[in-house]
Amino acid sequence: MMIEIILGCVVLVALLGIIIIIYHNKFRISIVKMEEAENNIDLFLQKKLELLKRAKPIVEKELKIEDFLEQIDNDMVNELNHFELNDLLKKSYNDFFQTLDDNEKLFKSESLVHIIEDLNSNEIDLVAAVKFYNDTVVSFNQLIVSFPSNIIRLFFGYRKKEFYSHEKREIYEILKDN
Repeated sequence: MMIEIILGCVVLVALLGIIIIIYHNKFRISIVKMEEAENNIDLFLQKKLELLKRAKPIVEKELKIEDFLEQIDNDMVNELNHFELNDLLKKSYNDFFQTLDDNEKLFKSESLVHIIEDLNSNEIDLVAAVKFYNDTVVSFNQLIVSFPSNIIRLFFGYRKKEFYSHEKREIYEILKDN
């Protein structure tokens, strides 16, 4: 009788250990994916910044203006986190293309056309990296709020992660309420 109780306790502890290991690994895999996506996003954001900085003097010279995309020349750009830099560059990117739409003569500059092509290619890659990050954050945040992984997160101190877009945040809130 005593051996059965001890054996039962050992099996129960082993099962709990396995459950903890499985869910801890799920958290770790999500974290690794998010870190990989953040690194890719950082590279694409830096390339976007560099391309916009290369386009800036060309546009200023062609349109004879001095204050085009001033926000990207600010020293504070280097101190922004990924989310803030993404928002700033998204606005600058949209301003740049609005200026192109308003001034078709800019397309005569061959170097600017190459920059535009590189920007468009980089934007596709950036959107894909952000989507991968957001999808991984959805999975991670679902682990944070669902049972039994929500208990595991307490032991390891995992916290919800932020999204790159408000759209994903709304989708997650809807999923969380279900």
